This record gives sequence, C-alpha cells and structure tokens, in this order.
Amino acid sequence: MNIPQITDIDIAISIYYRYSEISAKEIIQLFNKHSKSTVGRLKKLAQRRMIEENVYTYGMYKVNTDCAYRAWGLNIEDLEKRRNKLQKLRL
Repeated sequence: MNIPQITDIDIAISIYYRYSEISAKEIIQLFNKHSKSTVGRLKKLAQRRMIEENVYTYGMYKVNTDCAYRAWGLNIEDLEKRRNKLQKLRL
C-alpha cells in the first residue's frame, strides 16, 4: 500500500507525543485523508505491526502510535531533525 504524505511535520510530531494510541480522527489529521478505506488500510498496517511486536491497545478502535508510525515509515527522530532545520533556516 502506498502511504500518503503527511500534511505537516509539526502535526506529526504533536500527534506522536500527545497520544499513546491514535484513532481515525488523528490519522485523518496526520495525512489529511478522509476516505474511510484509506484510514482503514492504514490502521490495518499498524495493527499488523502491533501483532508482530505483541503490543496491545486499550481502545478497540485505536492503534498504538509508535507501532503505527513505524508501520507507515515515519521516523520521529528524522521528523524532529527536519523541523529543527526548518526553524533554524526560519522557513
């Protein structure tokens, strides 16, 4: 599956640190995709990663944020580095 591009680095970092688990609402905010099928596919990728790593969730409709980001290829250290560089360049 093609992973959509994130909408904003600051939003991605904020979601990562604010929520230990994310739902469709945060996924929509992260990727700006409102299609239920796209959100569902993204959640399934995260759920597969959670199963591989034996990670459980508290909410039935949520996925672990850390597992989801790794399943989607989002590296939080890289995002932070990019944000810091943009701030340094004042862009």
